[in-house]
Amino acid sequence: MNRSLKPCWRLGRRALGCFSLGLALSLSPQASFAKGLVEFSPALLNRVEAKFGRGAVMRLNALKELVDNNQSATEMDKVKAVNDFFNQVPYYTDPVHWKMKDYWATPFEKLTTYGGDCEDYAIGKYFTLRELGVPDDRMRIMYVKALDWGEAHMVLTYFPKPRSIPLVLDNLKPQILPANQRKDLVPVYSFNADSLWLAKERGVGKRVGSSSKLGLWTDLQRRIDQ
Repeated sequence: MNRSLKPCWRLGRRALGCFSLGLALSLSPQASFAKGLVEFSPALLNRVEAKFGRGAVMRLNALKELVDNNQSATEMDKVKAVNDFFNQVPYYTDPVHWKMKDYWATPFEKLTTYGGDCEDYAIGKYFTLRELGVPDDRMRIMYVKALDWGEAHMVLTYFPKPRSIPLVLDNLKPQILPANQRKDLVPVYSFNADSLWLAKERGVGKRVGSSSKLGLWTDLQRRIDQ
């Protein structure tokens, strides 16, 4: 989705092209999460530069700088900064970028390969905001139908207060808006690290169990936690 999105990365932009899944995972991206989302060892950064170029290292360092510099920011400022950061990455479909029908990438994979689809934007924002201390119960990754496109889509929603109308962080529209102002999105289900909800009109939905029911989410968590 978002085929019209214009790349606007300013940190060593480089045309990386499309990479196979094997090449991306050969860098063992899960190792970068061992001490937190943004603790990248010099050895890992050297391997990233060898595979993807200096621009990829600069993007990872930019993520670390974002997290380090916004620890004391207000929660809303954190949300805005993270949304803007990931929305700079170019959009590519999974078959084009990963040579797979459907693949959910870690933030590391998205930044090193410099691309991803709507799931990858939402996932990157979710994990980065967690790293910045935003409580898990304030966020849900939401699967929706984008009416303007007639396609499935995924966004991150953020609740400024418990049971308030959530704000939508979306790669299709850079402006963060309350969910009740996004009439173009019809919610289907949402989830976070622990729970899964079925949508109930435009409300918070009905909890139907653990997010472990989602195979792609379980696989993503496994790769991050290993």
